[in-house]
Amino acid sequence: MAAASILSADFARLAEAVAIADPARDWVHCDVMDNHFVPNLTFGPLVVGAVRRFTTALVDTHLMIEDPVTLVPEFRRAGADQITVHLEACHDPGATLAAVRAGGARAGLALKPDTPLAQAERWLAELDLLLVMTVEPGFGGQAFMPGMIEKIRAAAAWRTTHGARYLIEVDGGIAPETGRRCREVGAEVFVAGHAIYGQSDPSAALAALRQAIA
Repeated sequence: MAAASILSADFARLAEAVAIADPARDWVHCDVMDNHFVPNLTFGPLVVGAVRRFTTALVDTHLMIEDPVTLVPEFRRAGADQITVHLEACHDPGATLAAVRAGGARAGLALKPDTPLAQAERWLAELDLLLVMTVEPGFGGQAFMPGMIEKIRAAAAWRTTHGARYLIEVDGGIAPETGRRCREVGAEVFVAGHAIYGQSDPSAALAALRQAIA
């Protein structure tokens, strides 16, 4: 499953950018940053709401914000189908994930590269999605961190051992080759921004990613 990240899209042509996602096989990924948890500022519920109007694909919303629990309802009302929060940003991860589910969204938990999988074990069994960051969060267009391959492998092994149901998503430096490497060790959802929207033909770039991760 490819998740096209609008972080790298042309916001003056957002409807056109979102339209390349095939609702039957792609997600649209929205990276929300607050300039506190990460050193960048992007957008809020209004843009997520616009994305919702432009597509019937799953709207995958990644909150890179401090203490996100208070904003979860707003993003859900805007149309987020899945809301992923960072373990490192939550004062109470369990309560935050519960708030996501209470609003009717799928619940995801994200881990920065330096955060061991073991720190998230308490919540893994209840997740719909585990997001393994393969770059430091905050900016698009960064290089993939090969050291994250083992974390992906460990996440897949934990899921099998414990009968968990979460999908494993990877985000950061994902392109056809790195996506293929992550797929081989258990990843199923592949967030790509620059590798799609930074290319001369985004539709063809998305098709190439789909083929690589099939």
